[in-house]
Amino acid sequence: MKQSNIEVEFRSRFDKAKYDEVLDFLEKNAKDLGVDDKRVWFFVMPDELLKVTHNTSKKTAKITLKLTKIGHGSSFEEVEFPINEQDVGKAIEVFTAIGHKYLVEPTILRHDFEYKGVELAIKYSKTWGYHAELEVLINSKEHEKEAEKKIRAVADELSIEIMSEEELLKFTQDVEATYVNPTELPPIK
Repeated sequence: MKQSNIEVEFRSRFDKAKYDEVLDFLEKNAKDLGVDDKRVWFFVMPDELLKVTHNTSKKTAKITLKLTKIGHGSSFEEVEFPINEQDVGKAIEVFTAIGHKYLVEPTILRHDFEYKGVELAIKYSKTWGYHAELEVLINSKEHEKEAEKKIRAVADELSIEIMSEEELLKFTQDVEATYVNPTELPPIK
């Protein structure tokens, strides 16, 4: 039995002033889903995105496989499952042992909201800078256009410029080609 969801997801990068503006608006007008800071190991694969996520604010962890890479469409079928927080290191070790190199984002500061049926993650990380992910979860590709329309309406209302597929692809390829992992990370607790 296939256990996966489809995320319809768009991204936007902006400066600190826009970040503060969007965060302020959402704090006043959206459902606050809370702080959701993470540390993420992204394993470089040709056509998929495999990641191990340590949710540092909630003390949880998970493994996620997105069956499409960023920059290859706005919908991502994904399979994910929780692991014990203490097993993050073991998961990284397994994927590395079978030949996958990773890029680690040691700190992703994130605050999640829901506004007009769209989940928004307002984020800051070393790699992406100030940015947002706007997402609607669907269970069938037939709902993709409706989800995209809903996301674009919220982005327009917030004056958030959605990155094009070409911009996303170039950005992620540049990151994969030039990113240098930090030499030390805090221990997994």
